Amino acid sequence: MPVLELREVTKVFPGVIANDKVSLVLEEREIVALLGENGAGKSTLMNIVYGLLSADQGEILVDGQPVKIRSSRQAIDLGIGMVHQHFMLVEPLTVTENIVLGREPGRLGIIDMKAARERVAEISERYGLRVDPDAKISELEVGLQQRVEILKALYQGARVLILDEPTAVLTPQEVRELFAVVRSLVDEGLSVVFITHKLEEVMAVADRIVVMRDGSVVGEVRPSETDEIGLARLMVGRDVVLRIDKEPSQCGDVVLEIRDLAVKSDQELDAVAGVSFTVCGGEIVAIAGVSGNGQTELVEALVGLRSPQSGSISLKGTDITHASARSSIEVGVSHIPEDRHRRGLVLPFNLAENLVLGDHRLKPYATRGVMHPREITAMAKKRIEDYDIRTPSEKVLASSLSGGNQQKVVVAREIGRNPELLVAAQPTRGLDVGAIEFVHRQILGERSAGKAVLLISLELEEVLSLADRVLVMYEGRIVKEFVAEEADAETLGYYMTGGGGTKLDDGADVSPTGSEVGA
Repeated sequence: MPVLELREVTKVFPGVIANDKVSLVLEEREIVALLGENGAGKSTLMNIVYGLLSADQGEILVDGQPVKIRSSRQAIDLGIGMVHQHFMLVEPLTVTENIVLGREPGRLGIIDMKAARERVAEISERYGLRVDPDAKISELEVGLQQRVEILKALYQGARVLILDEPTAVLTPQEVRELFAVVRSLVDEGLSVVFITHKLEEVMAVADRIVVMRDGSVVGEVRPSETDEIGLARLMVGRDVVLRIDKEPSQCGDVVLEIRDLAVKSDQELDAVAGVSFTVCGGEIVAIAGVSGNGQTELVEALVGLRSPQSGSISLKGTDITHASARSSIEVGVSHIPEDRHRRGLVLPFNLAENLVLGDHRLKPYATRGVMHPREITAMAKKRIEDYDIRTPSEKVLASSLSGGNQQKVVVAREIGRNPELLVAAQPTRGLDVGAIEFVHRQILGERSAGKAVLLISLELEEVLSLADRVLVMYEGRIVKEFVAEEADAETLGYYMTGGGGTKLDDGADVSPTGSEVGA
């Protein structure tokens, strides 16, 4: 008997059929990957199972019995837990306080924190999800925060665990650790729904793969019966180029020059420590590194969001070391931020308003502070068409779009400015294979147009596919430089995790390939 079964579940939003008679079965001790493009209806379906949304039609069965799930509390009581892509943790509270929140042990209104801590430690040890029960969430890395979310579901008695895009913000090492955790959970008797758009992940972790497209289930296979190319075709409905071929770089004049740049973190630590490099027109330079090694602070300094402590930044010979974000845009710097919600979009604004951000004071969109709606609307409609943004109109709020279409809005705006330098930080984070192919083509288009591109990415396949040169960043320094054709994921990973040290060792090259770069 299936632990969870969905029968012809349908959900309609205004103008959109999010789920169209979707049926799905989850057996005990099974990992089912729910695979599909952004906007395919995966998260909507699981939000219905978790009680965050109500189905318009259809039936849900738990252990063979029909149930009505009208809230997440009801779902939890039925043994269904969900870990969302954007974590729902209270950062000032400790790990224990977050896990037991709402279900604190105690009597007569007095919380027994000792019992809570012991219970958290017990679950943590049992499932191999080790984390300090007394640590504050704000002090934990992303991978450990995700463990807390999983522990919270286990503490609440989950037998079915829904993981919504669980690897979107994880490093390759953290992804491997997560897969080991998921397998251990299944060995302990849990069943898992793994929502993702990443082909290599479903091949590695799933027992069964259910593929959704445009709100419907279009296929169901086991990993042994298919490959990544077949899954991509099923997801998108056409052949997809998983790795785009590119012509050799025609490197022109130096566009970006950074010399001895030092930048402090929010905690006044040395986040960037004496970094120097250049980017030419017609070249893509990628910075590879594990998250938290200074990439974010480097990008913020480049685009005017953080002032460097020392060193210099120049764009085509013009000093922009202490330029503001607005001034950076005016001199030709465009920025695809790593967090599109925090830095890239104003979610309560509509698409036209988001597409004009940064240029909204300039002609033809405004004159002396007066906005010109007709020009803004015309521009928005053109960019929506050019960048294949799936939306009913330019008046739709940015918050209503899928993650992939939100990212296309950011890419359309930033590339639409015709910049001298494109700084693309995690440009395909959270995107499906079709959207990734599209964004990659836009970035390569900038390179072909003679623009300079600085790519910052945790995805090594993306780095190796797009970059002409790769700089490895570790503990705030550039510790290695590769010509992209001479690099591979294993060697990059070696230096990303501190292999070879952080400094030159009398000029010795200790790597299989590449060249040392002094700090």
